Amino acid sequence: MRLRQETYLYNLLVSTIFTEGLDREMDLWALGFSALWVRGMDIATLAEKFSLDPESRAPCYLSEVLDHNIDDGSVWIAEVGEWFCVVPGLYDDRPLWSFSTDGGQAICLTLNINLTERFTYARDGRVVVSFDPLWPDERSGEDPHALDHLMEGLRFQLNDPDDPATPGNPEDLVEHDESISSTLTLIGRLTETDIATDWFEAPHSRFSVI
Repeated sequence: MRLRQETYLYNLLVSTIFTEGLDREMDLWALGFSALWVRGMDIATLAEKFSLDPESRAPCYLSEVLDHNIDDGSVWIAEVGEWFCVVPGLYDDRPLWSFSTDGGQAICLTLNINLTERFTYARDGRVVVSFDPLWPDERSGEDPHALDHLMEGLRFQLNDPDDPATPGNPEDLVEHDESISSTLTLIGRLTETDIATDWFEAPHSRFSVI
């Protein structure tokens, strides 16, 4: 099946995460998806923060981690250049900025069962910018427009043709899958990595919780 370019990364993530054994009605929001990218922290410190056993490290593809996570809480950690990616990422109350102290950087993308999503970028212990990928104009953080140059050419939510407050061409409407695909592209630009080849399709490692 040929994947549409504008939704390619979203569709690739879905096809990677979900296996044939899962409910057909399941999606990333119903599952609850979270991924964390960290730069400036070594693997030992990252494992400690997630209460992982370094001795349990084993080869693993992203497509395999869901089954392991359901069985024993295993976490997938991928290393590309100076960045680590953790799946599942942050679901609890640990603030993202705490993963970016001492000159580090951290990125988090979360989708939850309430059909809400969030992209957040932190640097040197501070949240730089945070927004809902469906409504990127409503940004918060110390510098809400810090990533504008990396968002050029990407389509997030542009308008809602059924909302009188946001008139426009129905063809301009960007739905969830394209918004998330654009967000993943943004993460790839920010980390200077190929989201598909470097992260989703490459073999990395899984760690068991202590």
